[in-house]
Amino acid sequence: MEILKQTSNGKLYLPADPAVAQLRLNAQMKFHELNKLSPDRSEEKDRILRELLGSYGDKISIDPPFYCDYGVNIHLGENFYSNYNLVILDCAEVHIGNNVMFGPNVSVYTAGHPIGHKSRLTGEEYALPISIGDNVWVGGNAVILPGVTIGENSVIGAGSIVVKSIPSGVIAAGNPCKVIREVTEEDEKTTQFHAKK
Repeated sequence: MEILKQTSNGKLYLPADPAVAQLRLNAQMKFHELNKLSPDRSEEKDRILRELLGSYGDKISIDPPFYCDYGVNIHLGENFYSNYNLVILDCAEVHIGNNVMFGPNVSVYTAGHPIGHKSRLTGEEYALPISIGDNVWVGGNAVILPGVTIGENSVIGAGSIVVKSIPSGVIAAGNPCKVIREVTEEDEKTTQFHAKK
C-alpha cells in the first residue's frame, strides 16, 4: 500500500507497475465476491466491505454492484449510503464524511490522464484526492472529478459533472456543476420536491 502514496500527489505514475497492478487485482477479487452475494447475506457483505475499504464508520451501506480501483484509499464516515452501481477510482484518497448519501450510478474519479496524446501513450496517469463533507447528498448519475472538494450540507443535482470544488450549504447542479443557490431554513420545512414550472 506504500506504493499508492506515490500516486496521490498529482505527478504522473505508471498504473501498470506490478505492485500497483497487484493491489488493483486484490480489490477486484473482493468486489467481485461482494457483487455476487445474495441480497440476504448482509453479514458477509459487511465483512467484505470492511476488508476492502481503507476506513469506515458504523452503518455503511452500499447496494451492489460496487467497483473501485484499490479500496484502501476510500474512507467512509458514519451512516454512509450508496444506491446501485457506485464507482470510485481511488488512485488517490477519497474522504467521505458522515451522513452522506449517493444516488444510483454515482462516479468518483481521482484518476486522470495527460492531455497530450504522446504523454498518454506512455500509459502514465495522475491522481488527485477528493473530499466530500458531512451531510452531502449526491444525486444519481453525478460524476465527481479529480481534486474536487464538496463542502458539508450541500446537494449535488442528478446528472451533474463536478469539475471544481463546491462550497458548504449549497445546491449545485449541471455540466459543469455550478452553485444554484444556498440551502435555506425553508428547505428544512418543504414537502414540495417536484420541479417548479
